[in-house]
Amino acid sequence: MNSSNSSDGPHKSSEKKRRYLTAEKKFQIYLEAQDRDKPVGELLRREGLYSTDLARIRQQVKEGAIQRLSAKPGPKQVQVSTAAYEALKHELQEKERTLADMSVELAILRKKTNGGSWDR
Repeated sequence: MNSSNSSDGPHKSSEKKRRYLTAEKKFQIYLEAQDRDKPVGELLRREGLYSTDLARIRQQVKEGAIQRLSAKPGPKQVQVSTAAYEALKHELQEKERTLADMSVELAILRKKTNGGSWDR
């Protein structure tokens, strides 16, 4: 008599594995769905998708196209992390302090020489 019933035989899980589609695959599915010669149901069955999945893909393609087409020409702005921003800000403050100190030293040196010649 075997007491471990659940681990002996191969049993199938009722849960489906989540399938992730690449952007290229989604666009390929979108293009195939736009082809009027082939039925959409055949495409959905072949890819294992539901009509809601296709609707979501169509919406994503639309949003991506609108976003891309509304982008202004020229170089894109680069986002800097908060930590990098703070480090740069601190470095700038240190350089400004050093420059101010050097300006004071230069003013003192000019007063000491009192406009005299450097050739003495």
